[in-house]
Amino acid sequence: MTETALKQRNLIGGTFSQWRGFSFLVLVITAMAWMFVAVVHWMTDANRLPLSQLIIQGELHHLTTDQVRQGILEMGSLGSFMLQDVDELQHALESLPWVAQASVRKQWPDTVKVYLVEHQPAAIWNDKYLVNLQGQVFHAPASDVSGEPMVTLEGPDGSSEEMLRTWREMQPELQRGGLEIVRLSLNERRSWRIWLSNGIRLELGREARIERIKRFIWLYPELEQQGKAVDYVDLRYDTGVAVGWQQNNE
Repeated sequence: MTETALKQRNLIGGTFSQWRGFSFLVLVITAMAWMFVAVVHWMTDANRLPLSQLIIQGELHHLTTDQVRQGILEMGSLGSFMLQDVDELQHALESLPWVAQASVRKQWPDTVKVYLVEHQPAAIWNDKYLVNLQGQVFHAPASDVSGEPMVTLEGPDGSSEEMLRTWREMQPELQRGGLEIVRLSLNERRSWRIWLSNGIRLELGREARIERIKRFIWLYPELEQQGKAVDYVDLRYDTGVAVGWQQNNE
């Protein structure tokens, strides 16, 4: 066999080996792609891996697990492990009135774990809703805390944080005199008014609130000695006060 013929034979053999290797590589890639598509199709099938378990965690005082489940079910039944959007569940839970924060995660193969943080109520807002410890209004009904000792704040929209802060400043001053605030009001003219646990109303006006409360505490023992029931005390004067007596005790 001539040298030229030998070279041609080797060339043909090498080309065949290359094509055989390339064909095998294509076959392997095609098989892997098919397997990948099949696995994805199986995992994203809504009928596969349905979420059937719901675990609710967190310290709940006003929410019940039934309310939480209902809140989730209102957006429809739970989907599959792969398809269910946990952010959607989180938004649905955080729309519940008592939920301050929710975190949601999925646990293989069929479980949703929910951790909830409730609002902690600090006051009643305008006889209708509630205010949390941060001064934010949340839309749980005031009736949910009936029977719990809680001050009522009455004021314009957007003033809840300021009012809670002001109540926290006033309350210790009055407690030193054995008194409690049951209602605190702020009107559109920025004038403050207090109702005490003994039924007395204090008119504080817009300025020097703490100083006027201290003046009332100093004056209160003298008012008690009058033998008449006080209706209100107007403290908006610089040098004195105006006292209103209950009519049926005059």
